[in-house]
Amino acid sequence: MSFSIPVGSRTLTPGGAYLLIAGPCMIESEAHCLGMAEKIAKRVAPYADQFLWVFKSSFDKANRSSGKSARGPGMEEGLAILDKVKREFGVPVLTDIHESYQAAPVAEVADILQIPAFLCRQTDLLLAAAKTGRIVNIKKGQFVAPHDMGKPVVKVREAGNAYGMITERGTSFGYNNLVVDYAGLHVMRRFGAPVIFDATHCVQLPGGLGDTSGGRREIAPYMAKAAAAFGVDGFFTEVHDNPDQALSDGPNQLNLELFEDLLPKLVAIREAAR
Repeated sequence: MSFSIPVGSRTLTPGGAYLLIAGPCMIESEAHCLGMAEKIAKRVAPYADQFLWVFKSSFDKANRSSGKSARGPGMEEGLAILDKVKREFGVPVLTDIHESYQAAPVAEVADILQIPAFLCRQTDLLLAAAKTGRIVNIKKGQFVAPHDMGKPVVKVREAGNAYGMITERGTSFGYNNLVVDYAGLHVMRRFGAPVIFDATHCVQLPGGLGDTSGGRREIAPYMAKAAAAFGVDGFFTEVHDNPDQALSDGPNQLNLELFEDLLPKLVAIREAAR
């Protein structure tokens, strides 16, 4: 497997520094985003040579269990906040897009455009993201087999973009539950694209609390450590300073203590696996 993907001032390569996508699920406010970026930056700093950190937060959570749930500030305000994070902390940023028309304006700020799991087969959305020239992070649908994730990657490449990535986030298992097929990580590596492990969405319980999703944040670090042993290229972790009060995905977001404790363990497992 071979890839070389420029991310900010650094490059993601096989066996190089982990890609670390970390930030709050939703942009709750400018102050919260900037505060979270500062707190995450402090915790990543001791391992800067081991992790290539990308700040993540969504300007719109279009897929919610209930129509009454908070969705975020919207594209214009959200991009302004992400741009401020990017400039003040010198960190690349990632955010989701849900509609093809969003790709171009979002690409003016975001270094990585993320395709939500439920939309990973939407051809027009993939092509629009690819044509911006930005990195395209394709979340694996909960309904998609690992061996079928090569098809979205090919769509991005055929649009002239060599910077597609795949993120595993679990597979639907009955009602309100997800499981991870770790063997699927090995399968997806064959497509020649970075394989990222979503440690927080894989422990989500979709719709498990009725109007909202539940989650088991306490097992997210264990899921991430298992993925490290399998040799993934990076990790996706949603992090919040008070996840029980978060406006979105609180039950599966890591608190700062869990996040800080996880980083050196991921590094140690990788070294042991080598």
